[in-house]
Amino acid sequence: MEKVLTLHHDTPELWKLDNYRSKGGYDGLEKALKEMEPDQIIGMVRDAGLRGRGGAGFPSGVKWGFLPKDDRPRYLICNADESEPGTFKDRVLLEQDPHHIIEGIVITCFAVKASLAFVYMRGEFFLGAQRMQAAIDEAYEAGYLGKNILGTGLDVDILVHRGAGAYICGEETGLIESLEGKRAYPRIKPPFPANIGAFGMPTVVNNAETLANVPHIILKGQEWFNSIGPERNRGTRMFCVSGKVQKPGVYELPLGVPLRDIIFDYAGGLHEGRTLKAVIPGGGSARILTADEAMQVDSDFDSLQRAGSMGGSGGIMVLDDTVCIVQSTYIIAEFFHDESCGQCSPCREGTGWVEKILHRVEYGEGRPGDIDLMLRMGENIFGRTICPLGDASVWPTESAINKFRDEFEYHIREKSCLPGTESIL
Repeated sequence: MEKVLTLHHDTPELWKLDNYRSKGGYDGLEKALKEMEPDQIIGMVRDAGLRGRGGAGFPSGVKWGFLPKDDRPRYLICNADESEPGTFKDRVLLEQDPHHIIEGIVITCFAVKASLAFVYMRGEFFLGAQRMQAAIDEAYEAGYLGKNILGTGLDVDILVHRGAGAYICGEETGLIESLEGKRAYPRIKPPFPANIGAFGMPTVVNNAETLANVPHIILKGQEWFNSIGPERNRGTRMFCVSGKVQKPGVYELPLGVPLRDIIFDYAGGLHEGRTLKAVIPGGGSARILTADEAMQVDSDFDSLQRAGSMGGSGGIMVLDDTVCIVQSTYIIAEFFHDESCGQCSPCREGTGWVEKILHRVEYGEGRPGDIDLMLRMGENIFGRTICPLGDASVWPTESAINKFRDEFEYHIREKSCLPGTESIL
């Protein structure tokens, strides 16, 4: 299948306006502004079935439709914080193709009647921030941003806001709090951002990859988009493949491609002599899949959910027989403990306790009962926090124990990793 978002990524200096326009850039914007009405665009994106590519997979057109019918100012936020372990596709777009995101932002602003958009970007994306700001400057000069865009009367401004490396800012209300200059504590919902978002006004928050899809839907129509991928899982996805594969990287493929094809055909398979042990299919917070499960599941949101995991942010982490499951689980638990914002006590305290127990199990000091203790801790975290970080911290540990319990028991009994596994700590 022909690529969509990354079709022209081999074009030298695609991040420059002239090169982007030479590949049809901003044609979607011109069509949207001169031939369509805002409600028509919302309906087209809704009917196309575009689901958010940031993690939750919520239908974008439906989300836009939640905005209230009043005269308050509205804002659009492009979520480019991308802090999920194993995920790096937004960075590729920011660094190689920033005008693609800008075009999607302006069309979306027109559709939802917003005149100010923010690009909230992960603080470590230094090159991405440079290229995005340079692209925004070019877009202003060419008349794609600012006042009276393309002579249509539309006014849109974009501001780049760089974060400081906090995972919690990937959660939309934590992001909004940070954007407002406050500590990034996620908000209790309702009210939802569509009604009371940034600066108390109606706000749409969309992932960078999600917004980059919008110009293509405008140009080619919802029927074209609906022809890609299975029902309720339309379009392509930029899958981030990392871990024990020969060709790690970003692969744009239709949703629904078998997970085994992504790993063995596109990412080159495992290194010689190695066998597949497990796959984390949707970033660090996704439940782990055994090799057998991974070889039988497709890559779309619904298939992965039926398999007991999730598509998440599209970060596929491949673990072979040299990987210690206890050690990899401990690394993820350490991450979530470090990134908990501390607002909710079950998450603030519980993530630290789970990390402490996994640390002692990994380093040969595990105790009888530690495994069940961690499961009980997970039960006391899950569903008891304001945002999903608490749940996300539970899923990796819970699934690893349930599917690889014998490896945890070996660690406690023998005070070492399984023979043949390699430590990376």
